[in-house]
Amino acid sequence: MGTVDGEADAARADGSAGGVGMFHEELGGLPTTADGLHAWIEAHVGVVIARRALIEGHAAPFEYLCHSFFETGSPRDCVVWANRGGGKTFLASIASLLDLLFKDGIEIRVLGGSLEQAGRMHTHLRDLLSRPGLAHTLDGSITERRVKLRNGSCLELLAQSQRSVRGTRVQKLRCDEVELFDPEVWEAAQLVTRSKVCAGIRVRGAVECLSTMHVPYGLMHRLVGEAREGGTRRLFRWGLVDVLGVCEPERACEEPCGLLEECAGRAKRRDVAGIAPGHVEVDDALTQKSRVSEATWKSEMLCLRPKRSDCVLPEFGRESHVVDEAPGARDGWLWVGGMDFGIRAPTVVLWGGVDPSGVLWIVDERVVSGVTLGEHIEAIRGSPWPALSWIGVDPAGGQRSGQTGLSDIQAMRREGLVVKHRRLGVGEGLELVRARLRPATGGPRVLVHRSCERLIESLEKYRYPSDRPESLAPVKDGSDHAVDALRYLIQNLDRAHEARFARYA
Repeated sequence: MGTVDGEADAARADGSAGGVGMFHEELGGLPTTADGLHAWIEAHVGVVIARRALIEGHAAPFEYLCHSFFETGSPRDCVVWANRGGGKTFLASIASLLDLLFKDGIEIRVLGGSLEQAGRMHTHLRDLLSRPGLAHTLDGSITERRVKLRNGSCLELLAQSQRSVRGTRVQKLRCDEVELFDPEVWEAAQLVTRSKVCAGIRVRGAVECLSTMHVPYGLMHRLVGEAREGGTRRLFRWGLVDVLGVCEPERACEEPCGLLEECAGRAKRRDVAGIAPGHVEVDDALTQKSRVSEATWKSEMLCLRPKRSDCVLPEFGRESHVVDEAPGARDGWLWVGGMDFGIRAPTVVLWGGVDPSGVLWIVDERVVSGVTLGEHIEAIRGSPWPALSWIGVDPAGGQRSGQTGLSDIQAMRREGLVVKHRRLGVGEGLELVRARLRPATGGPRVLVHRSCERLIESLEKYRYPSDRPESLAPVKDGSDHAVDALRYLIQNLDRAHEARFARYA
């Protein structure tokens, strides 16, 4: 991401930071450069914020504050993906404080994954405004859900509901822990902002979302992906290393330091001129790492990838199971398919080849909604792949239609397709899938071609409900269809093994 001085200078050059607000002079003037903003925060808030990221490709927390405060650059909407304890909520409260003080009449709303989450930002803001030199800016008392200043600026908390969001028209909407948002509330929240001139500063309507990333292919995963692809939001990402404090000289950068792999001595360079220290002490980071699993650490503290503890098939990994191409020679291969029926939900068809060693290669997929079974049959028969020896389907496809008197399985067989529909419980079928993904000995026995994007996404996303860890039923969120098609294929290809137990007298 680099430094932010250029963005701050642009704000000063184009005059967008002009105008005089009620509190500008008594608070030392409007900050117009990155250095001036950093100094103002240190003097009036009492904190020094890291200005340079230590991991290549990451952003420093101060970059987010500059983006939020200096009304320049596009896009104005942003995504902050940061570690647990990385200061997201506190920084958003500082961003809100700056807006309220220097942009007279601005309206800000805070929407959290829960009202309790939104309240944390409100608590930080309350503490900031109680500091000497800032308390006099308040217009009356701070309520549980509202802050108003004498210059007409106002911040309110919103409940996580469509009713609360709809009808709101504000300049800034700050969404904390968006990973916990209801999708419909999130969609409604995208329409609440409008631009306004505040104390001579043109404030463009913006939505800022801040969160860790918990769920593969959840809301935060989508927002980060869109931002990386140059969408309508700017991405700010930092992890634990970027907010580490200065490491003591006497601590050696060698084993057995528990942060050697992540830090690689970067925290030693915090004392280099121009690199402000982070707020997380090295000892605290070491203690936290000792308490959690590797998956949680990499997901929630290093921001490397979503946590997969709730995944149904954690055995699947792109690096192990996704291939760019299948072997060219395919003599002696068995060609088979898997199919999950759908009407409003998509119907999924998978094409697979079993090589002479027994490895299953999924080479193609068809994922289509709203078409008849006849069209799917034609697609299977007209496929450029070798004719399927058989296709495994959901046993529920044996139920007869009230209109035709035929079941889906019967209709497929009438068209010359060989259909298998072995009955097996979901759990038993998934165990067979797991056995191919990560067998007890040897390498993976199922590989997926990179073009099968829906299957790959579904294998990563398919999960158990996080609020009911005891549940044995995966979440029906659309990711089940492609996995079910694979399960029907594998459970008709492999035989389940049963263990029988006898008690000795």
